[in-house]
Amino acid sequence: MKICRYQLTNSPQIQPRLGILDEESSEIIDPNYTLAIEYERMGYPNPFERAEHHLPSRLSTILSLINDPMERLTEGLGMDEFLRILGVKESKSGIRYRYKLEEIKLLSPIDQIPVYRDFYVHENHVKKGFEKRQEAVPAEWYDMPVYYKGNPASFIGHEEEIMWPIYTDKLDYELELAAIISKPGKNIHRAQALEHVFGFTILNDVSARDIQKKEMKVRLGPSKGKDFCGVIGPYIVTMDEFEGVEPNLLMQAFVNGKKWSEGKSGDGYFTFSQMIEFASQEELIQAGDLIGSGTVGTGCGLELDKWIKQGDKIELVVEKIGSLKNIVGTKRKH
Repeated sequence: MKICRYQLTNSPQIQPRLGILDEESSEIIDPNYTLAIEYERMGYPNPFERAEHHLPSRLSTILSLINDPMERLTEGLGMDEFLRILGVKESKSGIRYRYKLEEIKLLSPIDQIPVYRDFYVHENHVKKGFEKRQEAVPAEWYDMPVYYKGNPASFIGHEEEIMWPIYTDKLDYELELAAIISKPGKNIHRAQALEHVFGFTILNDVSARDIQKKEMKVRLGPSKGKDFCGVIGPYIVTMDEFEGVEPNLLMQAFVNGKKWSEGKSGDGYFTFSQMIEFASQEELIQAGDLIGSGTVGTGCGLELDKWIKQGDKIELVVEKIGSLKNIVGTKRKH
């Protein structure tokens, strides 16, 4: 499944909702509405309340409260097929359960992220960064998959504007793959780690490089160099689409239509299984947590000595997931 979070653009109903992309028709299916409309058809007096209880319209609620999220989501898809066979297209009040892409706006695909961890596992990217600082990669990097914790409230989605903070002159993109955690766990062994993954999405860990450089000189951070904006989306591709195996996906970045970056998600020194194992050591990882791999080799302007500008169009393309597009905003004046 390709999971998204959508908002109707020309409707009084503006509350963001969970959706599933039907790639054949290029339509978004609302699995919560399919159940509500069926409950209504069966004569229940409270169909929408009943549907919200059984299959919530928010992904964070599904992941945190339902033991088998995929089972419930599959039930919603099955109801979509059943209603179409019956010829039922909407509720009695005119609420539909299918929408064309031009009718909706895609948002960040998950509504709430408890903890955001971004790792640093792609060796080519790491080597280039230390080379620019005229330092060798520390031996400790090879011992454990280190990460930083970022701001989970900072994320925007597909086609939203990337903010340019007032305090930076060097803004950068980062081409990454990220995993969404489906169920909580502590001291998870790497052999079972992927059982805790709901799916994968595209991540752009936007960075203020001049500020990050200053922060890292004092051996703390990053904070203001990272915490202002991140981008994920447009879809979360569920783990079953990868047959339960960590994917190795082609990843590319384009700036104003020109390819700047290309790498593979599977060429990290550490795997997502190892990252999850490490993150969960004596620490609870929670349903909805976001885990980034770190930038793939050549996956940012810092490596390339090329810098994005205000008004640039950034497009991150990842095999099997899709294309995440954003425009770089204008730097706000003091």
